[in-house]
Amino acid sequence: VQLQASGGGLVQAGGSLRLSCAASGRNLSNYVVGWFRQAPEKEREFVAHIRWSGGSTLYSDSVKARFTISRDNAKNTVDLQMNSLKPEDTAVYYCAADPPPFHYSTTYDRASDYDYWGQGTQVTVSS
Repeated sequence: VQLQASGGGLVQAGGSLRLSCAASGRNLSNYVVGWFRQAPEKEREFVAHIRWSGGSTLYSDSVKARFTISRDNAKNTVDLQMNSLKPEDTAVYYCAADPPPFHYSTTYDRASDYDYWGQGTQVTVSS
């Protein structure tokens, strides 16, 4: 499966952006799709994930209540709505996908949990 992330840009603190992860080559049914971010000189950090089947989600504490991850079955996309953005949200954002079967012992909050990655999209939040 090929993943394409889009929607990044420059926004002022307090603003919003909506990122989209489009998949091609494979339907995302029964996949887990996650968003990660990486700021300069920092490690890649988990942001959120969604389990396609059932729609269960998980968020990092740093984005909880501000970001919302959702899926669109018809478009085969996963979006990340980011509200109340802060300068510390500035990073390159990546989407990733892990194919079935779903592993109940896996938390899907580590980069190593995912097999497929898209290219990143830059999000810059000015103060």
